[in-house]
Amino acid sequence: MFTIQLNASGTHHLEVDERHFQTLQDYALFRDLVDSTGYVTEQTLDKLKCNIRALIATADNPKPLIDLCYEVIYHPKMKGFGLQNLILAYLEWEKTLPLTPPVEGGE
Repeated sequence: MFTIQLNASGTHHLEVDERHFQTLQDYALFRDLVDSTGYVTEQTLDKLKCNIRALIATADNPKPLIDLCYEVIYHPKMKGFGLQNLILAYLEWEKTLPLTPPVEGGE
């Protein structure tokens, strides 16, 4: 479980657990999310929300996405600052995963 800070003053925090990170990974939700400036803003959060809504509309089993939205992405205190910290926590979580060996004979 990770605790992320949602605002610069440090008065709001959010608990994010492994299933949230797993959903982010399964749907590659952070891939190409941040533009070339590298800044995470409210527009970045809006883009993520739009991407997730589109996936929910077409997913066979949208429950993990809905849970992610309800518990993390649409949290009332989630802003660009919190999303930046969520991305950083995700990267830390990703480092804890076992490395998958390359597929032999694959291209």
